Amino acid sequence: MNTNRKFFDPPKVLVSGFALIILVGAFLLMLPTATVDGKGLPFLDALFTATSATCVTGLVVVDTGTTFTLFGQLVILALIQVGGLGFMTFATLFAFLLGKRISLKERLLLQEALNQLSIEGIVRLVKRILVFTVVIEGIGGLLLAIRFSFDMPFWKAVYFGFFHAISNFNNAGFDLMGEFRSLTGYVDDPVVSLVVPILIILGGIGFIVMNEVYEYRQTSRLSLHTKVVAITTAWLLVASMALILLLEWNNPKTMGPLSLSGKFLSAFYQAVTPRTAGSNTLNIPDLTQPTLFLIVFLMFVGASPGSTGGGIKTTTFTTLLGAVWSQIRGKEDVILFRKRIVYDTVYKSLTVTMSGLFIVMFVTMVLTITESGKDFLMILFEATSAFGTVGLSMGLTPELSPLGKAVIILTMFAGRVGPLTIAYAVTLRRQPDPFRYPKGKIMIG
Repeated sequence: MNTNRKFFDPPKVLVSGFALIILVGAFLLMLPTATVDGKGLPFLDALFTATSATCVTGLVVVDTGTTFTLFGQLVILALIQVGGLGFMTFATLFAFLLGKRISLKERLLLQEALNQLSIEGIVRLVKRILVFTVVIEGIGGLLLAIRFSFDMPFWKAVYFGFFHAISNFNNAGFDLMGEFRSLTGYVDDPVVSLVVPILIILGGIGFIVMNEVYEYRQTSRLSLHTKVVAITTAWLLVASMALILLLEWNNPKTMGPLSLSGKFLSAFYQAVTPRTAGSNTLNIPDLTQPTLFLIVFLMFVGASPGSTGGGIKTTTFTTLLGAVWSQIRGKEDVILFRKRIVYDTVYKSLTVTMSGLFIVMFVTMVLTITESGKDFLMILFEATSAFGTVGLSMGLTPELSPLGKAVIILTMFAGRVGPLTIAYAVTLRRQPDPFRYPKGKIMIG
């Protein structure tokens, strides 16, 4: 029994599951039918692309639109969908279709995968997630298809519309526009510049929040989690949009030539996409350094728990801000919306943040060695983008050395699965100490 419990450890299953999906995806992308030249991708490039798609990052070493055949693009799209919703969600979907009952073990896996506090109502939540996904991606795909139909043949527009809707709702950022352009050709287009960011926001706030908002008419209540996610997301969006407008308004390479509406649309898009989609309508290398540093910060914070995005998450960021504010005011408890945050949550927030900072710093240091001669901000930007599973790049990704690619692959994987989940997966035993040490004091500050 003990052996079975060790084998069935949710963090281990999740880490192994994501790794297996990536390897299968890499193998499929190596097939001759996956690429236009009929040769397939080399193993490292295939592994990089499969990891980026499964971890819904969007960093690419080859251009998606011009390198891959329809088969290769559909493989990437499938990896994005499975990676965004989680392979356990899809396993549950197949169980539903086969009429299978969801076992306790599967419910525990879903709890870990969806970052839930309990297994109560977990199956109902998965059903809602699938419905939300179909509806949101369907509406977004339809709107984008209509817009693209003015620029390309009808069926190509339909395919492009749904590809970009799925990619951005899952916060992946892969695009088919060619030549690493992303959506820069639609910088002042109101349809693309509003529909895509809305898809990103909906994918990034998390399915728990969506579900509570959906049930609000019956319950007339929102949890503390939903309130924190909503307020933090709104504040980050408004503040970052205002700063981007201020910093880029007269930049001749970005917003300078745009109309008034184009400036606001592009600022809105660039404020949303670092959280954590990766598509862009302004050319990233042309942004000013203060804007690039702001984007680094936004990428590190990322989306919200239980979403398709990465980063340390909005709730982690707000909890730490609450802890700092409480300390400044001389208060013992962290209070958010008149609720006391338990110490376990504060400690976990600190652990997640420090783990993320360590990963970004370490990866940045390694890349300064493997990619010597490259600008430091470009390297920091790439490392943070990989950890936050964002996909924005200043142009370094296609030029990465083999070792640099391997480092970014591991970083994307750690960012998607989560540093804590990986730590739990490799830890042999996790149980509280049977005793407590005496208190000790050290000077701080």
